[in-house]
This record gives sequence, C-alpha cells and structure tokens, in this order.
Amino acid sequence: MERNKIMAIRVNPDKCVGCGNCMFACLEDVIEFIDQKSHIKEGCTLCGDCYDACTSDAIEIEAS
Repeated sequence: MERNKIMAIRVNPDKCVGCGNCMFACLEDVIEFIDQKSHIKEGCTLCGDCYDACTSDAIEIEAS
C-alpha cells in the first residue's frame, strides 16, 4: 500500500505541553519554542519525525 504524502505539519498550541520531544527529534533544527510551545519554522522537510516523537498529540499532519 502506498503511503499518503505529507502536505503540511502543524503544532496545535492547545495540546502542546512544551516537552521538547519534537525539537530533539527534528534533524533539520526547524522547531523552536515560543512561550513554552513548539513552533515549526521555515525549512521543514515534512519528514514526520516530530509527529512520531510527540507524546501529547500536538503535532498534526495534513496528508493527501
């Protein structure tokens, strides 16, 4: 079965607990903390590593 292509990755600030798991998982170093919440900066390669690392379900993926 073919995997869906990731179109966008977003952080839901209402669910983000600021644990840092996504930031440590991001090999591109494009996640930063603002007001103790994760934010994805430009340069995201849509690999999904942050989604896999998030334990609070705050990372949301839009797939085709």
